[in-house]
Parts: sequence; structure tokens; C-alpha cells
Amino acid sequence: MAYVWDERYAGEHYHFGTEPNAFLLTQRDRLKPGMTCLAVADGEGRNGVWLAEQGLEVLAVDNSPVALEKARRLAQQRGVALQIELADLLDWDWSGHRFDAVVAIFIQFAPPGMREQLFADLKRCLKPGGLLLLQGYTPRQLDYKTGGPSQVENLYTADLLRAQFADMDILHLAEHDSVIHEGVGHDGMSALIDLVARKAG
Repeated sequence: MAYVWDERYAGEHYHFGTEPNAFLLTQRDRLKPGMTCLAVADGEGRNGVWLAEQGLEVLAVDNSPVALEKARRLAQQRGVALQIELADLLDWDWSGHRFDAVVAIFIQFAPPGMREQLFADLKRCLKPGGLLLLQGYTPRQLDYKTGGPSQVENLYTADLLRAQFADMDILHLAEHDSVIHEGVGHDGMSALIDLVARKAG
């Protein structure tokens, strides 16, 4: 699977652009300098680098060495420190990490079964009181075809996320159709869902 992403990330262009995700930008006030943050499947680093620019201590993980090399270059260009780790998230040791925030933007590579484990891992690596910021596509995205997986079972609904994160305090959960421009990878009207949840203290 990693080689597919290596091919997608090949070349000088940034497949999803170099600007942060629009939903992440709306959550800026929740993110404070000095917070430790995990950027999950961060690809070429657009979100991890922006988080570092806000003063967070960021670990960006991804399974594509091609993407991570571009993330390293982007961090250098922007003059920020970004910790980078090559990782298969379905086989990564989550237990040793404790983060103030986990940012999971379009991580819909995991089908049911694997997804449940991944969601459990996201929660497990948060400190008590830590924040999860997650955005994904809903099944309506299959009509728009402007990015994301083509398998409906990989997509999210509000009911699914409400059930999966029922043990957290859900601060924000919304489905919406919005135009996004994130490189060539995500471009145009999109069926999105946003989640902000806090781990019990």
C-alpha cells in the first residue's frame, strides 16, 4: 500500500498542497503553544508544519518515505521543527505516546475492523483531557468524486463517529458540503464531516 502513496507523492508538486486543512484552521483557538501533537498519516506535511508554526511540538507519522522527505523539506522552508517518523499506523506502537492533541485529517485508508482498532489507538495515545480533531468524507462524497476513497465502507457518518467516540466528550460534530482546494488530491465540492472530541480527564 505504501508504494501507491509513494507514486502519488512523487515529483516536486505537493499532491494535497502546502496549506493546512480548512477545518484544522477553524480549530486554531483550541491549540496552544507547547502542546504535544500527533499528526496522523500527515503525508507531505501541510498540517504538521502548520501545527508546528502555531508553537506545538509535533510528531508527524506516515507510511510513505517519499511524503515524509517532502514534509521535512517543507518544515525547513518554513523554519519550524517537525519530528517525523515512518510508520505503518496499523502496526505502530501507540502505547508509549501521550499527546495533548491528535490531528487526523482524511485518514480513511482503514476499512471497518481496522478502523475500529485505529480509532481505539487514537484515543489511547491521548492524555486525559486531550483533544481529537478529525475530518473525513461522508458517503455522499462518492457522488462528488473530488477526493477520498472510492469504497463506501471507508467513509464516515455522524452516527458512526458518535458511536465510536461515545466514551469521549464530543465538542463538535457536523456533516456539511463545502468546496475545498487542497492541491490536486482534494479539489471541489466535497461531502465532509468534522469531529472535535475531548478525552475524559
